Amino acid sequence: MKVEETLPSALNNERLDRIVSLIADISRTDASKLIASGGATVDGAPAPSGKVRLREGQVVVVDLDMVPVAEPPGPDASIVLDVVYVDEDIIVVNKPAGLVVHPASGHGLGTLVNGILALYPEVADVGQPARPGIVHRLDAGTTGMMVVARSQRAYDSLVAALTEHEVGREYIALAWGHFDSPTAVVDAAMGRDPRDPMRMAVVHNGKWARTHLEVETEFNHPALLTLVRCSLETGRTHQIRVHLAAVGHPVVGDAMYGGAKSALVAPRPMLHARRLTLIHPGSGEEMSFEASLPADMAAIIAKCSFEIPER
Repeated sequence: MKVEETLPSALNNERLDRIVSLIADISRTDASKLIASGGATVDGAPAPSGKVRLREGQVVVVDLDMVPVAEPPGPDASIVLDVVYVDEDIIVVNKPAGLVVHPASGHGLGTLVNGILALYPEVADVGQPARPGIVHRLDAGTTGMMVVARSQRAYDSLVAALTEHEVGREYIALAWGHFDSPTAVVDAAMGRDPRDPMRMAVVHNGKWARTHLEVETEFNHPALLTLVRCSLETGRTHQIRVHLAAVGHPVVGDAMYGGAKSALVAPRPMLHARRLTLIHPGSGEEMSFEASLPADMAAIIAKCSFEIPER
């Protein structure tokens, strides 16, 4: 699996090893090893060194299959997972809030992958060694439906389906404000935030990203709030959070993108992957999985109401 990124202004004159560490979500040390082994190209040519500084507009391609793995992730039976479906090809999990999906810099243990390996050790040989079985991710603070590949044929099939936008992913978000119309499409390219490369943003030279929105419920107490259905056509990092913030309706509790406000305090971004629809890699059958709202999000929504003001 390869990831391509056109350098935004936020990364202008940065060293290649830092850029690769951001793209691949790995440490600078591992980024240097990957570059040295030929796992990164700049403008189509092999990168000579991680010390080289790049310019805005240059294209970096990172081969994630070449991420160095000193010690592959191991099983951790203490990670309790809510497995809603499993067969020889796929594992569907209802991910809880706070659980990181796979080991990375700063999160070597205690991840969903470690829990998966405790239940299904054969997944260790599926996909990328550093993140076995993982074909897509949810942010640590996001809850809901995730599919993990249990076989290599499932991994290859699901990666291809996600690339071709053939996997349905529907989220529910509690957002600030009321929308101007009951339905909308946010069609806005995304990339690194020019002011902060650790964040994502809507940028003119980013990767195409499209989110479909549909209002479910409006509230006016304790503030103007909306429960909105979000369907992904693409799957960029932080896509829903960035797109909702870009149109003036950040997710409640999302401190990174302007959604943490005193009128309604939430412990995390109020974003839940409610429904996942896919074509089974083995049978070819369409399958759909749905997860009800987690307790913490239901409790926050229970504080909201639509009250008709007295005249």
